[in-house]
Amino acid sequence: MNKTIHVGLVGFGFSGQVFHAPFVHSHPNLQLTKVVERTKSRSKELYPYTEVVRDFDELLEDEAIDLVIITTANELHYPMVKKALLKNKHVVVEKPFTISSEEATQLAKLANKQNRVLSVYHNRRFDGDFLTINQIIQQNLLGHIVEFESHYDRYRNFLKGSWREDNRPGSGILYDLGSHLIDQAITLFGYPHTVTADVRIQRPIAQTVDSFDLKLDYDNLKVLLKASMLVREPGPRFVIHGTNGSFVKYGMDPQEEQLKNGMMPTNMMYGIEKVEHWATLNTDLKDLHYKGKIETMKGNYMNFYNNIYDAIVNDMPLMVTGEQACNTIRIIELAMQSSEEGRSIPFTPQLV
Repeated sequence: MNKTIHVGLVGFGFSGQVFHAPFVHSHPNLQLTKVVERTKSRSKELYPYTEVVRDFDELLEDEAIDLVIITTANELHYPMVKKALLKNKHVVVEKPFTISSEEATQLAKLANKQNRVLSVYHNRRFDGDFLTINQIIQQNLLGHIVEFESHYDRYRNFLKGSWREDNRPGSGILYDLGSHLIDQAITLFGYPHTVTADVRIQRPIAQTVDSFDLKLDYDNLKVLLKASMLVREPGPRFVIHGTNGSFVKYGMDPQEEQLKNGMMPTNMMYGIEKVEHWATLNTDLKDLHYKGKIETMKGNYMNFYNNIYDAIVNDMPLMVTGEQACNTIRIIELAMQSSEEGRSIPFTPQLV
């Protein structure tokens, strides 16, 4: 028989409501048992079977809770994850993992000591376009990759009043969006030799970083990761060049918008991208030259939680490990150092 994992969700803001609760609710072996909301009870309205509690400690004292999902402000990740691990809970924490790589390393080591599963919600590994790119690289359809460029741009010439835009530890889009792009690069290519970055505040009203241009250098590969809050006319999401051809992709993965509009992951249309957003592939395939659209693979963030369940119940390897997440934070630290000092910084992987 399949074991049921009882889940406690900490926070029911945008992340908890859009990116986590629908997957726990839809998973056949996960049970959304308790939700921590300080003042409201929005989770109860959407999932009437859940219990709302006001205090994190009350959640941790419940011995029935197996897995804790933490979606609080970034500076609270470290103390809350640590407390949950010490209570022998398995933990999923929203990205970014922590504010510093030192904190991240401590938590990864603690999880190993406690023999608990600890993972970071790098859900963009399960974007349809990224899954497609992974297959293109694995199947060597572009030959040797020489340049990989990834953008996560938005247009917002005003402030929303979110804590992510306040001048506080771990705020700004380098931590928020940069962690996604860095994790994707690590997944595809491993760890770089050097980190070079230009990190800025572009909007006069902004209080924290709202633009970055990050270069990761490998042996014969240049990886460019960029994001800005002042891109009104979006360029490509991905541009990849190899010795045999190129791949160019416009448009964002549809899952976030579908979830925001209330679509559940069980919907047959979930994760399917519209034809007009399919990428262009221009390459040589054996003795043939091909140029045309390539269908985007179906994305599915549920695969993250499928892996979490298998890691807890069946002792399967984690797809997003603490060590990988530690190194994502380390690259963010080096990017800020590079921008401040105006030079490339060597990268040495953090070992756990």
